[in-house]
Amino acid sequence: MRQPGGEFIHELEVALAAASEAGAILLRQFAGPTESWEKSEDNPVTPADLESDRAIRARLRRAFPEDGLLSEETVSDASRHTRRRAWIVDPMDGTKEFVARIPEFAVSIALAEAGEPVVGVVLNPAAGVAVLASRGTGAWRGSWAGGEIGPLTRVAVSQCSRLSEAIVVASRTEISRGQLEPYAPWFREVRPVGSIAWKLASVASGCGDLNVSFVPKNEWDVCAGDLLVREAGGVYLSFAGARRTYNQPDPCIDEAMVAGSPALVEAFCRKVRG
Repeated sequence: MRQPGGEFIHELEVALAAASEAGAILLRQFAGPTESWEKSEDNPVTPADLESDRAIRARLRRAFPEDGLLSEETVSDASRHTRRRAWIVDPMDGTKEFVARIPEFAVSIALAEAGEPVVGVVLNPAAGVAVLASRGTGAWRGSWAGGEIGPLTRVAVSQCSRLSEAIVVASRTEISRGQLEPYAPWFREVRPVGSIAWKLASVASGCGDLNVSFVPKNEWDVCAGDLLVREAGGVYLSFAGARRTYNQPDPCIDEAMVAGSPALVEAFCRKVRG
Protein backbone atom coordinates (compact mmCIF):
# COMPACT_ATOMS: atom_id res chain seq x y z
CA MET A 1 0.00 0.00 0.00
CA ARG A 2 1.35 3.39 -0.96
CA GLN A 3 1.00 5.73 1.99
CA PRO A 4 1.48 9.46 2.30
CA GLY A 5 4.84 10.33 3.84
CA GLY A 6 5.45 13.25 6.13
CA GLU A 7 6.60 13.94 9.64
CA PHE A 8 4.08 11.61 11.27
CA ILE A 9 4.40 8.54 9.04
CA HIS A 10 5.20 6.17 11.93
CA GLU A 11 2.29 7.45 13.99
CA LEU A 12 -0.01 7.06 10.99
CA GLU A 13 1.16 3.48 10.41
CA VAL A 14 0.46 2.57 14.04
CA ALA A 15 -2.94 4.28 13.92
CA LEU A 16 -3.81 2.36 10.75
CA ALA A 17 -2.77 -0.93 12.32
CA ALA A 18 -4.82 -0.18 15.44
CA ALA A 19 -7.86 0.87 13.40
CA SER A 20 -7.58 -2.25 11.25
CA GLU A 21 -7.41 -4.54 14.29
CA ALA A 22 -10.38 -2.76 15.85
CA GLY A 23 -12.30 -2.85 12.58
CA ALA A 24 -11.90 -6.62 12.40
CA ILE A 25 -13.30 -6.90 15.94
CA LEU A 26 -16.32 -4.76 15.09
CA LEU A 27 -17.02 -6.60 11.85
CA ARG A 28 -16.83 -9.99 13.58
CA GLN A 29 -19.28 -8.90 16.25
CA PHE A 30 -21.52 -7.12 13.72
CA ALA A 31 -22.07 -10.50 12.05
CA GLY A 32 -23.43 -12.07 15.25
CA PRO A 33 -26.05 -11.29 17.88
CA THR A 34 -25.61 -7.87 19.49
CA GLU A 35 -25.87 -7.25 23.22
CA SER A 36 -26.10 -3.60 24.33
CA TRP A 37 -26.85 -1.56 27.41
CA GLU A 38 -27.17 2.13 28.24
CA LYS A 39 -24.09 3.65 29.89
CA SER A 40 -26.07 6.91 30.06
CA GLU A 41 -29.37 8.11 28.65
CA ASP A 42 -29.57 7.49 24.89
CA ASN A 43 -25.90 6.40 24.88
CA PRO A 44 -25.60 2.67 24.21
CA VAL A 45 -22.48 0.55 24.55
CA THR A 46 -21.78 -3.00 23.39
CA PRO A 47 -19.09 -5.62 24.03
CA ALA A 48 -17.72 -4.66 20.60
CA ASP A 49 -17.02 -1.10 21.82
CA LEU A 50 -15.10 -2.42 24.80
CA GLU A 51 -13.08 -5.06 22.95
CA SER A 52 -12.18 -2.55 20.25
CA ASP A 53 -11.11 -0.06 22.91
CA ARG A 54 -8.83 -2.59 24.62
CA ALA A 55 -7.12 -3.49 21.34
CA ILE A 56 -6.51 0.13 20.34
CA ARG A 57 -5.27 1.20 23.76
CA ALA A 58 -2.86 -1.73 24.00
CA ARG A 59 -1.32 -1.00 20.60
CA LEU A 60 -0.97 2.74 21.24
CA ARG A 61 0.47 2.22 24.70
CA ARG A 62 3.11 -0.17 23.35
CA ALA A 63 4.14 2.17 20.57
CA PHE A 64 3.89 5.52 22.37
CA PRO A 65 4.06 5.05 26.15
CA GLU A 66 4.80 8.72 26.80
CA ASP A 67 1.78 10.08 24.97
CA GLY A 68 -1.50 10.97 26.64
CA LEU A 69 -4.62 9.01 25.75
CA LEU A 70 -8.29 9.98 25.71
CA SER A 71 -10.79 7.27 24.82
CA GLU A 72 -14.58 7.25 25.02
CA GLU A 73 -14.88 3.85 26.69
CA THR A 74 -12.29 4.02 29.46
CA VAL A 75 -11.06 6.59 31.93
CA SER A 76 -8.44 8.76 30.27
CA ASP A 77 -4.96 9.34 31.60
CA ALA A 78 -5.51 12.02 34.25
CA SER A 79 -2.44 13.92 33.04
CA ARG A 80 -3.15 13.68 29.30
CA HIS A 81 -4.22 17.31 28.94
CA THR A 82 -0.82 18.42 30.28
CA ARG A 83 1.06 16.47 27.60
CA ARG A 84 2.05 17.90 24.26
CA ARG A 85 0.79 14.82 22.41
CA ALA A 86 -2.39 12.88 23.09
CA TRP A 87 -4.21 10.14 21.21
CA ILE A 88 -7.96 10.76 20.97
CA VAL A 89 -9.90 7.59 20.25
CA ASP A 90 -13.43 6.42 19.64
CA PRO A 91 -13.30 2.61 19.35
CA MET A 92 -16.72 2.69 17.69
CA ASP A 93 -18.52 5.87 16.71
CA GLY A 94 -22.08 5.08 15.68
CA THR A 95 -23.01 2.42 18.22
CA LYS A 96 -26.71 3.10 17.58
CA GLU A 97 -26.19 2.20 13.92
CA PHE A 98 -24.21 -0.90 14.89
CA VAL A 99 -27.05 -2.11 17.13
CA ALA A 100 -29.63 -1.34 14.42
CA ARG A 101 -27.52 -3.19 11.81
CA ILE A 102 -26.93 -0.05 9.75
CA PRO A 103 -23.41 -0.15 8.19
CA GLU A 104 -22.51 3.42 9.14
CA PHE A 105 -20.28 3.04 12.20
CA ALA A 106 -16.54 3.64 12.35
CA VAL A 107 -13.32 3.42 14.30
CA SER A 108 -11.85 6.89 14.85
CA ILE A 109 -8.22 7.38 15.93
CA ALA A 110 -6.46 10.75 16.06
CA LEU A 111 -3.25 12.19 17.44
CA ALA A 112 -3.26 15.80 18.64
CA GLU A 113 -0.03 17.72 19.17
CA ALA A 114 -0.21 21.00 21.08
CA GLY A 115 -3.96 20.91 20.58
CA GLU A 116 -3.87 20.44 16.81
CA PRO A 117 -4.82 17.18 15.06
CA VAL A 118 -1.81 15.78 13.19
CA VAL A 119 -2.87 12.17 12.46
CA GLY A 120 -6.35 10.88 11.72
CA VAL A 121 -7.85 7.56 10.67
CA VAL A 122 -11.55 6.80 10.24
CA LEU A 123 -12.30 3.20 9.26
CA ASN A 124 -15.78 1.90 8.47
CA PRO A 125 -15.41 -1.90 8.51
CA ALA A 126 -18.94 -2.64 7.27
CA ALA A 127 -18.43 -0.41 4.23
CA GLY A 128 -14.86 -1.67 3.78
CA VAL A 129 -13.41 1.85 3.62
CA ALA A 130 -10.63 3.72 5.42
CA VAL A 131 -9.96 7.47 5.17
CA LEU A 132 -6.69 8.75 6.62
CA ALA A 133 -4.41 11.74 6.84
CA SER A 134 -1.36 13.18 8.53
CA ARG A 135 -0.63 16.87 8.72
CA GLY A 136 0.60 18.37 5.49
CA THR A 137 0.21 15.24 3.32
CA GLY A 138 -3.41 15.41 2.19
CA ALA A 139 -6.37 13.11 2.83
CA TRP A 140 -6.48 9.61 1.36
CA ARG A 141 -9.13 6.93 0.94
CA GLY A 142 -8.72 3.21 0.36
CA SER A 143 -10.61 -0.06 0.53
CA TRP A 144 -10.30 -2.25 3.62
CA ALA A 145 -10.84 -5.99 3.79
CA GLY A 146 -9.83 -8.33 6.60
CA GLY A 147 -7.02 -6.17 7.89
CA GLU A 148 -5.56 -5.02 4.57
CA ILE A 149 -5.99 -1.51 3.21
CA GLY A 150 -5.99 -1.35 -0.56
CA PRO A 151 -4.48 1.24 -2.89
CA LEU A 152 -4.99 4.77 -1.64
CA THR A 153 -6.51 7.57 -3.67
CA ARG A 154 -6.10 11.20 -2.66
CA VAL A 155 -9.46 12.84 -1.92
CA ALA A 156 -10.73 16.39 -1.59
CA VAL A 157 -13.85 18.14 -0.34
CA SER A 158 -16.53 19.03 -2.84
CA GLN A 159 -16.11 22.35 -4.59
CA CYS A 160 -19.81 23.12 -4.32
CA SER A 161 -20.10 26.76 -3.20
CA ARG A 162 -23.86 27.36 -3.35
CA LEU A 163 -26.04 26.28 -0.47
CA SER A 164 -28.94 25.73 -2.85
CA GLU A 165 -26.90 23.04 -4.62
CA ALA A 166 -25.46 21.40 -1.51
CA ILE A 167 -26.04 17.87 -0.27
CA VAL A 168 -25.87 17.88 3.53
CA VAL A 169 -24.98 14.69 5.40
CA ALA A 170 -26.60 14.90 8.82
CA SER A 171 -27.49 12.86 11.89
CA ARG A 172 -30.57 10.63 11.70
CA THR A 173 -31.37 11.60 15.27
CA GLU A 174 -31.13 15.33 14.58
CA ILE A 175 -33.25 14.93 11.44
CA SER A 176 -35.90 12.93 13.34
CA ARG A 177 -36.00 15.59 16.07
CA GLY A 178 -36.66 18.27 13.48
CA GLN A 179 -33.43 20.14 14.18
CA LEU A 180 -32.63 20.42 10.47
CA GLU A 181 -36.12 21.58 9.46
CA PRO A 182 -35.43 25.34 9.65
CA TYR A 183 -32.37 24.91 7.42
CA ALA A 184 -33.49 22.18 5.00
CA PRO A 185 -34.98 24.64 2.46
CA TRP A 186 -31.53 26.17 2.08
CA PHE A 187 -30.11 22.94 0.59
CA ARG A 188 -30.69 20.65 -2.35
CA GLU A 189 -30.83 17.58 -0.09
CA VAL A 190 -30.43 16.56 3.54
CA ARG A 191 -29.14 13.00 3.66
CA PRO A 192 -29.22 10.92 6.88
CA VAL A 193 -25.88 9.26 7.68
CA GLY A 194 -24.75 7.58 10.90
CA SER A 195 -21.59 8.29 12.93
CA ILE A 196 -20.22 11.83 12.96
CA ALA A 197 -16.73 10.43 12.32
CA TRP A 198 -18.05 8.72 9.18
CA LYS A 199 -19.92 11.86 8.11
CA LEU A 200 -16.73 13.92 8.37
CA ALA A 201 -14.80 11.25 6.46
CA SER A 202 -17.52 11.35 3.80
CA VAL A 203 -17.28 15.14 3.50
CA ALA A 204 -13.49 14.86 3.24
CA SER A 205 -13.97 12.34 0.44
CA GLY A 206 -16.40 14.57 -1.46
CA CYS A 207 -19.30 12.19 -0.71
CA GLY A 208 -21.55 15.00 0.47
CA ASP A 209 -20.92 18.71 0.38
CA LEU A 210 -21.57 19.77 3.97
CA ASN A 211 -22.04 18.34 7.45
CA VAL A 212 -24.14 20.35 9.89
CA SER A 213 -24.53 19.21 13.50
CA PHE A 214 -26.30 20.92 16.39
CA VAL A 215 -25.91 18.56 19.35
CA PRO A 216 -22.92 18.46 21.73
CA LYS A 217 -20.10 16.19 20.62
CA ASN A 218 -16.90 14.96 22.23
CA GLU A 219 -13.35 15.27 20.99
CA TRP A 220 -13.12 11.53 20.32
CA ASP A 221 -16.10 11.81 17.95
CA VAL A 222 -14.57 14.41 15.65
CA CYS A 223 -10.82 14.91 16.10
CA ALA A 224 -9.78 12.46 13.37
CA GLY A 225 -12.53 13.65 11.03
CA ASP A 226 -11.53 17.27 11.60
CA LEU A 227 -8.03 16.51 10.31
CA LEU A 228 -9.41 14.58 7.33
CA VAL A 229 -11.53 17.57 6.34
CA ARG A 230 -8.62 20.01 6.80
CA GLU A 231 -6.24 17.88 4.73
CA ALA A 232 -8.91 17.48 2.05
CA GLY A 233 -9.00 21.27 1.67
CA GLY A 234 -11.98 21.99 3.90
CA VAL A 235 -12.73 23.43 7.31
CA TYR A 236 -14.56 22.25 10.42
CA LEU A 237 -15.84 25.23 12.39
CA SER A 238 -18.42 26.34 14.90
CA PHE A 239 -21.28 28.37 13.48
CA ALA A 240 -19.42 31.39 14.89
CA GLY A 241 -16.38 30.48 12.77
CA ALA A 242 -14.08 29.06 15.49
CA ARG A 243 -11.85 26.00 15.18
CA ARG A 244 -11.56 23.47 18.00
CA THR A 245 -8.34 23.10 19.98
CA TYR A 246 -8.09 19.48 21.14
CA ASN A 247 -6.96 17.63 24.26
CA GLN A 248 -8.77 20.08 26.51
CA PRO A 249 -9.56 19.11 30.12
CA ASP A 250 -13.26 19.00 29.20
CA PRO A 251 -13.58 17.05 25.93
CA CYS A 252 -17.18 18.15 25.30
CA ILE A 253 -17.81 20.39 22.29
CA ASP A 254 -21.03 22.29 23.00
CA GLU A 255 -21.05 24.43 19.87
CA ALA A 256 -23.01 23.59 16.75
CA MET A 257 -20.46 22.68 14.05
CA VAL A 258 -20.24 22.67 10.26
CA ALA A 259 -17.77 21.02 7.87
CA GLY A 260 -17.18 21.47 4.16
CA SER A 261 -15.31 23.60 1.67
CA PRO A 262 -14.27 27.02 2.98
CA ALA A 263 -16.62 28.79 0.55
CA LEU A 264 -19.64 26.66 1.44
CA VAL A 265 -19.02 26.82 5.18
CA GLU A 266 -18.62 30.59 4.97
CA ALA A 267 -21.87 30.87 3.01
CA PHE A 268 -23.67 28.77 5.60
CA CYS A 269 -22.26 30.65 8.61
CA ARG A 270 -23.03 34.00 7.01
CA LYS A 271 -26.65 32.93 6.45
CA VAL A 272 -26.96 31.62 10.02
CA ARG A 273 -25.66 34.90 11.40
CA GLY A 274 -28.15 36.78 9.26
